Amino acid sequence: MESELTFDNYPFLKELGLEKENLGCYFDGKWVGDGETYTTYAPATGKPIARVKFASVQNYEDAVKSMLKAKKEWFSYPGPKRGEIVRQIGEAFRAKKDALGKLISLEMGKIISEGLGEVQETIDMCDYACGQSRMIPGQVFPSERENHTMIEMWNPVGIVGVITAFNFPNAVFGWNLANAMICGNLTLWKGAESTSLVTIASTKIIHDVLVKNNIPFGVLTTILGEGRTIGEQIINDPRIDLVSFTGSTAVGKRVSKQVGERFGKCLLELGGNNAVIILEDADVNMAVKGCLFSAVGTCGQRCTSLRRLMIHEKVFDEVVQKLVKAYPTIEIGDPLDPKTLCGPLHRKESVREYLEGIEEIKKQGGKILTGGTTLQDNKLGGHFVLPTIVEIDQRTAPIVQKELFCPILYVIKIKDFEEAIELNNAVPQGLSSSVFTLNMKNIFKWIGPNGSDCGIVNVNIGTSGAEIGGAFGGEKATGGGRESGSDSWKQYMRRSTCTINFGDTLPLSQGVKFAL
Repeated sequence: MESELTFDNYPFLKELGLEKENLGCYFDGKWVGDGETYTTYAPATGKPIARVKFASVQNYEDAVKSMLKAKKEWFSYPGPKRGEIVRQIGEAFRAKKDALGKLISLEMGKIISEGLGEVQETIDMCDYACGQSRMIPGQVFPSERENHTMIEMWNPVGIVGVITAFNFPNAVFGWNLANAMICGNLTLWKGAESTSLVTIASTKIIHDVLVKNNIPFGVLTTILGEGRTIGEQIINDPRIDLVSFTGSTAVGKRVSKQVGERFGKCLLELGGNNAVIILEDADVNMAVKGCLFSAVGTCGQRCTSLRRLMIHEKVFDEVVQKLVKAYPTIEIGDPLDPKTLCGPLHRKESVREYLEGIEEIKKQGGKILTGGTTLQDNKLGGHFVLPTIVEIDQRTAPIVQKELFCPILYVIKIKDFEEAIELNNAVPQGLSSSVFTLNMKNIFKWIGPNGSDCGIVNVNIGTSGAEIGGAFGGEKATGGGRESGSDSWKQYMRRSTCTINFGDTLPLSQGVKFAL
């Protein structure tokens, strides 16, 4: 029944243009939805917020055909003009930051400061991409032939399919959209089903900018639907030139295989199993503070969340005691309350994974130092668990090789830096890593070829909280993709090496003589 929805409890939803009943497919400037009806829930209360009518396969087909009509026109826009549109999108998000940040907290479950911070990340990315739109380079190479020159051209790939996860329902899309747009691409976005309202609200914000500037609507298409329907359409569609997928390693393997079989391009941001190393010369108080946020932030549901903490035996007891003392003081509760430091897990299935993980950890010799249960005094009724610290030996516990997407932190005693590097690299994933040390030799070894094998390699900060200026992504089972800053824009373009003959003769390369 409509009266069961809690939509009216949150005035900021109407500010974002949302309703109790929403359509989940946006293309050609309009909203449709002929698929199944989905109800979105608040993780903190377990209560329904609103309903969304998902897209059907026919809606998907109509949407992609509409996008294809806009390709040539958008391709023809100069880069700086595309950058100006991206800048305005950033301004539009800035105007709605408070309301959208609250929606992220409500629907995803992260605390309000993180919800607002996520919107700010999209704003920052739009600012960054606007500048980048004037700086997309192309190299000039010397030719060995007389009156010839060689240049490198970068052109858009075409349509970028962006499939995002629940834990960052706005920012990861922002990374992709900003880069895709300045490179001249059209973006098709499938947000996570469980954060459908964030997807719809974000799209409405962008729609207003497109209308204001008379931009082809095909630049952005949003299609909400289940993975087995809409997700399958995207990864198997040869008209989707690049698929950017954020999610689990298991699903990412399949995405990579399916897209690769049709010779499409993939940008993968998959699982992390991130480690911090605290050496004997570290600033212990700084290390504890950094590890606390990395492990507990977003209730352990970041791909960069700290999972493994390796502590030198000389400072092991001190570090563990400080963490065990700090964990019970963390305010757990309503993510919309500014005093809260840890919100709920996103789904009830995540609570089950947490509890099953705890049981398996015990079977494999792990010792629970704090936490290990659901929140007993849970007045809100949502998916709350206690952040947990476990003392364990990575060498003998296979579960440490697996990423549990919840606030479980393993503490592991190490004898020296060499052993710590070996353990850091001895997992399938390779996303984020960090070392706390004041020794310059350790620092440069850590970031060098015999150090961390991850895509993000930090010193004296935690594993989470990456900035948009650098390329974000990881190696090995993390997928190898790079998003956000640096030269990540290259993944959204195709490269052409061009040879130009401006002379009156046709000399061949390598001195070949081919007389006619």
